Amino acid sequence: MNKCVERLYNGLIKENPTFVLTLGMCPTLAVTTSAINGIGMGLSSTVVLVMSNLMISLLRKVIPDGVRMPAFIVIVASFVTMVQFLMQGYLPDLYESLGIYIPLIVVNCIILGRAEAYASKNSVLPSVFDGLGMGLGFTAAITILGAVRELLGAGTILSTGSSALVDFSKMGYTPASIFILAPGAFFVLAMCIAVMNRIKKKHGMAPAQVPDYTQDGPCASCSNTMCSGKAAASTADKKQN
Repeated sequence: MNKCVERLYNGLIKENPTFVLTLGMCPTLAVTTSAINGIGMGLSSTVVLVMSNLMISLLRKVIPDGVRMPAFIVIVASFVTMVQFLMQGYLPDLYESLGIYIPLIVVNCIILGRAEAYASKNSVLPSVFDGLGMGLGFTAAITILGAVRELLGAGTILSTGSSALVDFSKMGYTPASIFILAPGAFFVLAMCIAVMNRIKKKHGMAPAQVPDYTQDGPCASCSNTMCSGKAAASTADKKQN
């Protein structure tokens, strides 16, 4: 169980896919115009992450190496289609708001990255918690981005059409609309990453770094979850040179 808790902490804090590893930037920058959009996209991605990690871990000894990535994409696409139909049926407004970015979850590098780097090499329970940790970390990050952009750019928090949980525009606040536009996404993301780095530095946490790919031996025996087979390729190149 300690390993499962470690996977949750890894996804939420240590290797947060948005604020630390800066993965999945396309939906992060595109859909975070509001906190509701961030929650919807984040939870959708979390469901797909957990279910695809579960299935890939169960089939890891059956899927041939030669068709590994196509098989992963088919599995992920199946779960994305299920999520898409459920959202279209039960949450049509959110589905319309997120638009094309729901089917594009299929090629989200967070999902394919965790499938290749972790789920395909580890047992079911840790893989499920790895997907859950990464998904919740992604959800928390883009919800924060969406809330900040919505607050600064529209003066509201958790706005749903005609109503909002908090509406500062009624209190005399003049929104800065640039934060709802594309440049605002970069500004707020940079600010959040800077705050995250500041917090990690204050608590003595080393920043996540992609390690040198110098390990010899089979990938299955490697504990480096950020490698995705690059260690073997790097070692082979060095031997050839």
